[in-house]
Amino acid sequence: MTDQQIENEIQSKGLTAPRVTPADVEAAIVGETYTVLPNGRTTVCQLTLANGFTVEGLSAAVSLANFDAEIGQKIARQNAVSQVWPLLGFRLADKLAEHG
Repeated sequence: MTDQQIENEIQSKGLTAPRVTPADVEAAIVGETYTVLPNGRTTVCQLTLANGFTVEGLSAAVSLANFDAEIGQKIARQNAVSQVWPLLGFRLADKLAEHG
């Protein structure tokens, strides 16, 4: 299930408490770079967030014959994005604690 599909399910169930959404995650990302490591089968995606913090995600083909740059970038980005969720969740929890 994609992040957006999960968000759609949350909305369809009428769950309205404060939460981090896929749009929040994408809005926090202000830059991304991709690097293929010298082994020729590992891709690193570095996402830069609005506050300057960075997170990284990796993808690696077991066989060099299966390496595809586009697929590697998609998987590495997905893995990097998965690290943004808990960071934004922590920030939201702090904000809620201040006002609650």
